Amino acid sequence: MASILVLDDVIDAGVLIKRILERKGHKVTAFTEEEEALAHARSHSVDLAILDIKLRRMTGVEVLEELKKIQPELRVIMLTGYPTLETARESMKLGANEYCVKPIDKDELESKVSDVLRS
Repeated sequence: MASILVLDDVIDAGVLIKRILERKGHKVTAFTEEEEALAHARSHSVDLAILDIKLRRMTGVEVLEELKKIQPELRVIMLTGYPTLETARESMKLGANEYCVKPIDKDELESKVSDVLRS
């Protein structure tokens, strides 16, 4: 299964995603700090990153940009509780594969993760 990095400034959201995806057999590492997530990506092979758009120090879009410099082939799903067309467009332009709106729907998350990993 896949190695998945989750970055959300709300620890409970990261833990929820981790639980859902670990039940599917994935190896999930959840972070609340942008720098820790980027350091992990520099030292570990990651198949998929799930990034919240609203973070503490950076935006999810900025983290996406940095992750793509570290691992250009990395697949990415963006998460947001505040969906806007502009953010979606910018995320996709920078290489995000998919977009998920909070609150997280378990079936939707599993389906999107599965689709993105197959792409």
